Amino acid sequence: MLIRIALFATMIAALVAAAPTATADDRVTTDITVTRSDGTTTTGTIHAPAGATGRPGVVLVHGSGTSPSPHYAQVADAFARAGIVALQYAKRAEDYTPAHRDYSLLADDALSGIAALRSRPEVDPSRVGLWGLSEGGWVAPLAASRSADVAFLITIGANSGAPAAQQTWANETRFAAAGVRGSMIDVLGRNGIRQLAGAGQFAQADYDPVPVLERIPQPVLAIWGDQDRLTPPGDSLRDFRAAFDRVGKTNYTLRTLPNAQHACLTTTDGFDKGTELAPGYAELMGDWVNGLPGSANRQVDQPAVQGHSVTPLAPLAWWESTPVQLILLLGTVLALCGYAVSGFKRDWRLSHARPARILAAAIGIGIVGTIALFLFVASTKSTSFGPLLFGRTLPWVALQLSALCAVAALGVVVARRGRLLDGVGTGGRVRWALLVCGGTGFTLWALYWGLLLP
Repeated sequence: MLIRIALFATMIAALVAAAPTATADDRVTTDITVTRSDGTTTTGTIHAPAGATGRPGVVLVHGSGTSPSPHYAQVADAFARAGIVALQYAKRAEDYTPAHRDYSLLADDALSGIAALRSRPEVDPSRVGLWGLSEGGWVAPLAASRSADVAFLITIGANSGAPAAQQTWANETRFAAAGVRGSMIDVLGRNGIRQLAGAGQFAQADYDPVPVLERIPQPVLAIWGDQDRLTPPGDSLRDFRAAFDRVGKTNYTLRTLPNAQHACLTTTDGFDKGTELAPGYAELMGDWVNGLPGSANRQVDQPAVQGHSVTPLAPLAWWESTPVQLILLLGTVLALCGYAVSGFKRDWRLSHARPARILAAAIGIGIVGTIALFLFVASTKSTSFGPLLFGRTLPWVALQLSALCAVAALGVVVARRGRLLDGVGTGGRVRWALLVCGGTGFTLWALYWGLLLP
């Protein structure tokens, strides 16, 4: 009997030893519902150390887009490892498009997240703050400036300038990294954004974050990767520091993280992103939050080196406004279509029409090709554009050659008017006039869009 009791006790001890125990590294996740200020709801997940009570908390504010990303869970888990309770919530997708988004409403959503997290038993409600990545670097400061319930603010890859200027800088940086030079950068990288903004198709294009930064009393930790290629890290750090110093703010820390890209993930060149958080990133945030308020004394790193600085976008002049550009393009296309369709009437055809045909074909290639290339540039983040010729991509060189052919053909069509109209009646003269109008309109359009510029 004693032997059996001893064996049983040994088995129990072995099972207890093998059972999982709570350690400092154990984390738990809890799904919750967040009620937003307009009465709608969204889902959220809390990441917390096992058995946490009275811990600091942080609400994660998403960057651009609404698609779920594992990156936010990765950051939330890093906070939980540091003993900080983190809430990630599903971003509002309603009425959120490239042409429209409401930073004010998104800021209210972030404050709803603050209210939800402050009510949790895992946290100390007086120590709950905000973390904002990229676009969240515009939204989270706006939310912090509105509520004393926000205890601190962390921004990652935040921009001190307007969204349209930031996107232009990112386009120019991408082109320059690929070795592209000349009018393709100036026109597709800058004028394309100006046109989208002028047409109201670039959401929050002129939003100015600096006045908001000047109204934030809470401690601020702002971090930029030194290899950021989407937000100008050096310019933004300098502007954050200038905004805070203007109002006498001292409870801020501005850090440049080495070998980190826009979201502070590992990178080789700033354009690619690894799967791991950059070394020191999680520790920096954890130590700063856990060390508040003492950790929020004025600390400023050297600004990251940039290839070029942000240049504000000039407003569109009347002649380059979106309506004028559309009228010019539509007029050119209609004139070209009128020339083509009227050619079905045999007695309207021009004599010696080869220059006219070259002109019409070159205009069509130039317009369709330029629009296609612009859509490609706007929709992709590629840094490789294929072989270059004198710093120009081959498609751009082809489009420029097409534009030059169109201008040369237009000159021939005008100079040899008599030969083209020899023996042609009124209908032929109308066709010639339509072609000349279309060629003139295309020349003006091609000048603006850089096809006739070096």
